[in-house]
Amino acid sequence: AGFSTALSQTPSISSISSEGREDLQVNQLETQIWIKPDIQKTDVDFSEILNAIQEIAKDVNIFFDELEGVNSPSKDDDSLLHHGNLTSTSDDASRLEVVGEEVPDKNKTNGLYFRDGKCRIDYILVYRKSNPQTEKREVFERNIRAEGLQMEKESSLTNSDIIFVKLHAPWEVLGKYAELMNVRMPFRRKIYYLHRRYKFMNRIEKQISRFRGWLPRKPMKLDKETLPDLEENDCYTAPFSQQRIHHFIIHNKDTFFNNATRSRIVHHILQRVKYEEGKNKIGLNRLLSNGSYEAAFPLHEGSYRSKNSIKTHGAENHRHLLYECWASWGVWYKYQPLDLVRRYFGEKIGLYFAWLGWYTGMLFPAAFIGLFVFLYGVTTLNHCQVSKEVCQATDIIMCPICDKYCPFMRLSDSCIYAKVTHLFDNGATVFFAVFMAVWATVFLEFWKRRRAVIAYDWDLIDWEEEEEEIRPQFEAKYSKKERMNPISGKPEPYQAFADKCSRLIVSASGIFFMICVVIAAVFGIVIYRVVTVSTFAAFKWALIRNNSQVATTGTAVCINFCIIMLLNVVTSETLMVFFTEQPRTESEWENSFTLKMFLFQFVNLNSSTFYIAFFLGRFTGHPGAYLRLINRWRLEECHPSGCLIDLCMQMGIIMVLKQTWNNFMELGYPLIQNWWTRRKLRQEYGTQGKTSFPQWEKDYNLQPMNAYGLFDEYLEMILQFGFTTIFVAAFPLAPLLALLNNIIEIRLDAYKFVTQWRRPLASRAKDIGIWYGILEGIGILSVITNAFVIAVTSDFIPRLVYAYKYGPCAGQGEAGQKCMVGYVNASLSVFLVSDFENRSEPTSNGSEFSGSPLKYCRYRDYRDPPDSPVPYGYTLQFWHVLAARLAFIIVFEHLVFCIKHLISYLIPDLPKDLRDRMRREKYLIQEMMYEAELERLQKERKERKKNGKSYHNEWP
Repeated sequence: AGFSTALSQTPSISSISSEGREDLQVNQLETQIWIKPDIQKTDVDFSEILNAIQEIAKDVNIFFDELEGVNSPSKDDDSLLHHGNLTSTSDDASRLEVVGEEVPDKNKTNGLYFRDGKCRIDYILVYRKSNPQTEKREVFERNIRAEGLQMEKESSLTNSDIIFVKLHAPWEVLGKYAELMNVRMPFRRKIYYLHRRYKFMNRIEKQISRFRGWLPRKPMKLDKETLPDLEENDCYTAPFSQQRIHHFIIHNKDTFFNNATRSRIVHHILQRVKYEEGKNKIGLNRLLSNGSYEAAFPLHEGSYRSKNSIKTHGAENHRHLLYECWASWGVWYKYQPLDLVRRYFGEKIGLYFAWLGWYTGMLFPAAFIGLFVFLYGVTTLNHCQVSKEVCQATDIIMCPICDKYCPFMRLSDSCIYAKVTHLFDNGATVFFAVFMAVWATVFLEFWKRRRAVIAYDWDLIDWEEEEEEIRPQFEAKYSKKERMNPISGKPEPYQAFADKCSRLIVSASGIFFMICVVIAAVFGIVIYRVVTVSTFAAFKWALIRNNSQVATTGTAVCINFCIIMLLNVVTSETLMVFFTEQPRTESEWENSFTLKMFLFQFVNLNSSTFYIAFFLGRFTGHPGAYLRLINRWRLEECHPSGCLIDLCMQMGIIMVLKQTWNNFMELGYPLIQNWWTRRKLRQEYGTQGKTSFPQWEKDYNLQPMNAYGLFDEYLEMILQFGFTTIFVAAFPLAPLLALLNNIIEIRLDAYKFVTQWRRPLASRAKDIGIWYGILEGIGILSVITNAFVIAVTSDFIPRLVYAYKYGPCAGQGEAGQKCMVGYVNASLSVFLVSDFENRSEPTSNGSEFSGSPLKYCRYRDYRDPPDSPVPYGYTLQFWHVLAARLAFIIVFEHLVFCIKHLISYLIPDLPKDLRDRMRREKYLIQEMMYEAELERLQKERKERKKNGKSYHNEWP
């Protein structure tokens, strides 16, 4: 009885026939021996097999004695530890040498298997001998083996204090937990239903296909003929069931569950294994947080490089395949192999790259239209009446733009700035703003459809997240107060409503304080601009003195960028973690952290841009009565050609510098760290030592994935999306810059995931989470901001009012360039130089223009002349322009919002063909399951007839 019990628990023997009529199967890691019914004719001696079985029984007893010996106090079970070996010895190496199956030497030396070359390493745990948490690890590892996982230990070649624990899940464990986790596996190839077509349509399709054969192949598609490994099995899937295992397509049990699924199952087990006595002393995450283990990760599938060409010799492994067809710079123009990314990294990372690729593809029309608007401004530059008048206005003298040191200047000196402003502020700007608002809606709506297709293809439609475990921080803080979980029915820590509200108030106050810090930094930039413009106006170099305002704007933007990056580093993740309240689960904490972090980063990045767009030059007063900051510094005015050029400079410089810095930090920093590690290894072990390291040693020397997962990647792209849409009316080239950056970003992220980071755990997700709601919020904000940019920042409305009300075409219903004659003179007011304040009076009297001191100068505003009954009061044209601006904002917002809602209503979230495919697949699955069950019952009935056994006439 003891032998039978032990034999049933070891995977060495699957079944033995008592009468010799049925097959005897000895199965040890896919090696089998079959004893035919006629024993006289077989080549294998039955007595030898019985002797082998007795030896197995002895080994089984020894094996269980070792398991019992684990309970004795030993330091981290050093009986499993092997020092200095590139491939360690296994505690349950192959015991059926009589089987005769030889294990390839490659499996024993590549660091992906146990020493026997058969048990594949599914997960790696790393700890240090010097760590005091020995007892917890002993209990944890004992319970791991009790769950059925096989284990080996190995010391590091570079540091004897570091111990690697290698885990392998046998077939029985994988099947058991795959059924518990509802892992969907393929069971039948898909049969596509084609509608019946007439002969005429078939002939047309044949002609079209023949014509397509003459055309060149699509260069962006991956070549599946030269890369056959890219082809996926197009099969129906169903939740794995051991009772219905005969329904599934199993060619090889070792490869039936791919490596990502195997590591996910092992991680699922590790998260539910206890390490101490107690109801909450459970899970690998808690051991990682308290330092019992230093790292935990699945292995990469070998090297990503090969001496042989992938087109002639094929891919060495999936990592090599990903590098060649995805992470290599030579394939930057090709589509991403999303199915392969999902198979290697899991659905969550696959969805990120699917979203990034979709966003990049949708940027093509936006970039094309933005470039068209810019080129339209270039082609119509010579026909622009406003810029012509500015360039020809040599007799119009403008008032100084700062106190004392700024001189009087001719309006024609700003000719270049007027032309540059026309490139971005022209007749096509309003159309482009409406287009981008609609584009944002179309992008989000079609992404929902694309996500639905991906979710169907990746079996995520019916997938629901498991009940999450409680965060260790939440449990440690609220363990004294408990209540029953309404789902599980078990007691769990509980946070009182008053405590939750108080923490929410503290969190909101912290975020408000951080936003105030950002606003204070912007206030400092404003003071810098006010002070520096006078300094540059009195500079010795003529180039800077003559372009003092541009120099002030450029240096202010660079300083602002440095402040933005400094605040991101100093106050970003650490303080946001501190200000985040204590949610119950990890997903709730991630959503709260993401929202707060995005809010801070968004305000930090865009606050100065909002100041330039909506406040710069709006509240300066007029000559003789300037508004001052703290009654000292005169507020900065716009350039005579308008404030739009300042906004363009702000957006262009910030966007280019931030994207360059992000790309360097994403790839450059891990490259430098990994290079330094390789350099130290070369110094200690020579050039050949690094190549001889096992895979777990190589992966441990790589950089771990960010502790916050894909947060940094999503945050970078979402902030870019905001920059691309919110102020796009002022900078039409923003989508083009975003497109160029994203083409590089996809390959940078791919290269980083494949070569520079440890392999992340393959996790599942149905969508991009809270980021979709943030994208919708940015889309709504972009409509409002673009309406204000067109109405307030640009000169579109003042020109429109002049053309229809005050210009040569007033009352005629026309608004062409001929109707803009005289606009520049009508937009400038007159000021009496003698009315200057003492602290504003310039050092120069303007005699260099006409030989005598100036009596009058001009400034941008709609005010009465000094000799009017109310000097410097607002004119009627000012109120007309103000009313037109408000009316435009209201009409623009309502029109665009109506279009957005109409588009979102007309575009269904689920494509019709996908809905039909889902219904048909559901029907076919039911039919196939019925046919498979019927086939099995008929097969059993025939076998019973053949064996001559009696049976009842059951159905069928």
